[in-house]
Amino acid sequence: MALVLGFGLALAPATETQAFGAPESFADLADQISPSVVNITTSALIAGPADGMPMVPEGSPFEDFFDDFNNRGGNGPQRSEALGSGFVISEDGFIVTNNHVIEGADEITIEFFSGKKLPAKLIGTDPKTDIAVLKVEAGEPLPFVTFGNSDLMRVGDWVMAMGNPLGQGFSVSAGIVSARGRELSGSYDDYLQTDAAINRGNSGGPLFNMDGQVIGVNTAILSPTGGSIGIGFSMASNVVTKVVDQLKQFGETRRGWLGVRIQDVTPDVAEAMGLAEAAGALVTEVPEGPARDAGIASGDVITRFDGQPVGDAGDLTRRVADAPIGEAVPVIVQRDGRTETLAVTLGRREEAEASTLPASTPAPEAPREMETLGLTLAPLDADMRDRLGLDASTEGLMILNVDAASEAFTKGLREGDLITEAGQQKVVRLQDLEDMIAQAKAEGRQSILLLVRRGGDPRFVALSIN
Repeated sequence: MALVLGFGLALAPATETQAFGAPESFADLADQISPSVVNITTSALIAGPADGMPMVPEGSPFEDFFDDFNNRGGNGPQRSEALGSGFVISEDGFIVTNNHVIEGADEITIEFFSGKKLPAKLIGTDPKTDIAVLKVEAGEPLPFVTFGNSDLMRVGDWVMAMGNPLGQGFSVSAGIVSARGRELSGSYDDYLQTDAAINRGNSGGPLFNMDGQVIGVNTAILSPTGGSIGIGFSMASNVVTKVVDQLKQFGETRRGWLGVRIQDVTPDVAEAMGLAEAAGALVTEVPEGPARDAGIASGDVITRFDGQPVGDAGDLTRRVADAPIGEAVPVIVQRDGRTETLAVTLGRREEAEASTLPASTPAPEAPREMETLGLTLAPLDADMRDRLGLDASTEGLMILNVDAASEAFTKGLREGDLITEAGQQKVVRLQDLEDMIAQAKAEGRQSILLLVRRGGDPRFVALSIN
């Protein structure tokens, strides 16, 4: 199934909401919010034929229209137009939409429900959440909508979407919240899923609760055809509002940076580490940065951040991003069966994006090998380091082969991966791994935790030993 991008949502002050039965009509709500929803047309000069135009399913009654529209201008440089949606969030003309709606445009035109059109200025964008903020000068106060608290939305609650589907102008659709906490591909994803009809052109438009507050920005659909099949995604307003506030204030985002690489604590990893529950964020690597300065180490499980529980790796990523830069925050970790509280002064993520090491290539065969856990292993030697571009100080056991029928293969281990720890202890020799497996069995463990590196990216993998 294809994931087709294009739609939107936003937030308002947190208010208590109640469950309501199906309304007899959405007309009053549509009348209330329509003046604040806008159509967005963008224009850009491109070198060849337009290829970013609105698309419709084959056989659609609009197919001929869009084919004619796309083919204007011959093969020379021409203007490409794209359509999307947005909504006004302040009477002085700030407008929220998707980044992909306006990306690359040199002209942005806003059309209001009244038919009035105004040019818009780009204030700032955030590709990581696909949010953009625009500004128009209307010369008069504009009707606007506020953000609601997306955390209060429950699966089954009524919602209403409004936007500019397939370039047909202002259109309303209604449905329910189908799921919460959906992740698509971004580090900060927190999408509401809805069955309210969302199509191309709805991108950047608002998803409303029944109080007329924006609780999401319509951003994407899941569809094999390019049209709505009732699986749409709106970025939750509690993510959007923080981004919008920073874009309005700074013209860019300013996210906190902890300086760790992390993964989820799965049940098998929890068992291998002797943890009571599969929760928190497991630290796989601590490069130079705030976390290392504060004493966080590989193998720590971060269970609380700034006073709030950490459910998984994505939860921690979002909490760190929202935390203040340059201020110390308490971080609670589990380490070697005990709990420690550390104070971490966060940096700014945009200034400290971690670099990656060269990708691994298959390692050559070595004379000393061992087969265990479905793996053929050999100690890392100078020739392997040269082939992989590794530092001379790098140590571990290289995977020469993985049995395709093994648990190791199922969990993603591959030839060329490097095992640097077993049972949270360094392994350099084959005997080191054998000793750690024997120790785990003696302690009654069902699995052993391996720290595996691929192209500089570490992750923990738990493999059964019985």
